[in-house]
Amino acid sequence: MALSDRERAILDFERTWWTQPGPKEVAIRERFELSPTRYYQLLHELLESPDAIAYDPLVVRRLRRLRDRRRRARYEGRSAGEPPVR
Repeated sequence: MALSDRERAILDFERTWWTQPGPKEVAIRERFELSPTRYYQLLHELLESPDAIAYDPLVVRRLRRLRDRRRRARYEGRSAGEPPVR
C-alpha cells in the first residue's frame, strides 16, 4: 500500500523540523493538528512500513536507530545519551 499524503508529510517534517523556529511539539500541533503523542504513535507505525523506507531511506533508518538506542537504554536502565556499562 502506498503512503498517504499525511505519511509523506510526516517523513518530510522529520527530515527538516530542526530548521524551523520554536519547539517541535508546537510545530507538530500547528502542521498536523495532532497531539505530539498521537504524532509519535503514527511515526513509529510508519517506521515499520516498507513504503516509508522506499520513500526516504535515510530518514527512516536514522529514526529507527534513534528508536532502537532509546529502547536499549531503557532496557539497560540508563539514559539514551550515556555510554553502555562495560
